[in-house]
Amino acid sequence: MHHKFIIEPLDSGLAEALNNKIDSKTKPQGALGQLEALACQIGQIQATLEPEIRKPKMIVFAADHGIAMEGVSAFPQAVTAQMVENFVSGGAAVNVFCRQHNLAFEIVDVGVAQLISEEGVVCCKVAAGSNSFLDGDAMTQSQCLQAIDVGVERVAQAARDGSNLLAFGEMGIANTASAAALMAGCLKLDVAQCVGRGTGLDDQGLQHKTRVLEQALERHRGDFDSLQWLAKVGGFEIAAMVGAFLEAAHRRMVILVDGFICSTAALVASQINPLAKHYMVFCHQSAEQAHQDLLKSMEVKALLDLSLRLGEGSGAVLAYPLVCSATAFLKEMASFDSAGVSRESEQ
Repeated sequence: MHHKFIIEPLDSGLAEALNNKIDSKTKPQGALGQLEALACQIGQIQATLEPEIRKPKMIVFAADHGIAMEGVSAFPQAVTAQMVENFVSGGAAVNVFCRQHNLAFEIVDVGVAQLISEEGVVCCKVAAGSNSFLDGDAMTQSQCLQAIDVGVERVAQAARDGSNLLAFGEMGIANTASAAALMAGCLKLDVAQCVGRGTGLDDQGLQHKTRVLEQALERHRGDFDSLQWLAKVGGFEIAAMVGAFLEAAHRRMVILVDGFICSTAALVASQINPLAKHYMVFCHQSAEQAHQDLLKSMEVKALLDLSLRLGEGSGAVLAYPLVCSATAFLKEMASFDSAGVSRESEQ
């Protein structure tokens, strides 16, 4: 790895102070549920009892996948480039939600097969799509590291611009196939447990996708670490997210993780450095069964469960208002003492 990714553990002493502050608010203890844990986490990430969100931003990484040529997606590969153009013109769901909640938006081309000359795309193309991992490795080790560097640099730029919260999304036809293979490799699972319908495969399509991925994983048998698995079966946009997560954790930023594909990048990042996970907020549990299993294996609980299966960071932006609410109640809600309200034990 080019980078050491030194990540500081969260301060447990500060967690105690934050929880005391939360418990002193005018409510029964624990009454705000997951929002209380979220407020505590954000306070610890920012190392303060008064956390605040500055210049929140959504970064979407886009790339194509050679495995798409094996017919594992309901959509043709050309859709990746078409969707990138849709992002630029502000027409995608993630654009709508970013406008609604005032998040800045950036689309990064890490490896889209077609040439995209659109202004408004950050071009960091490693190659014109990954190779099919049915025949060989999806990318070389050096390409994988180059894609990781793209994620590092985009986060570094966002930090220079003053952001302290970043949400991430992805675009890449067939990337659920890549994510399923990555999950199977990193967690030593049967690939059949990790395969889902993606953007909407029918039963026949699902069977075909499963067969292709079983053949691919058979070919890549071996005891590999998560970084090696990333090069073997990952995608450029997934590798960029891995770099982005590690760099954002290094910079003590709040990381909003979207659905299944983003979560596999989170898995790889947290296997490279387990402390990275503490900086991540898992925004939603998608309609993919494998995503539920993945979140369980990482021992994390998602904020939302809306049966989403869109990707592109949409679920992360939908969860963003909850993050705002968590910081707001911590800062603005009255305490029993300040409001002159009797506590439970005083009645």
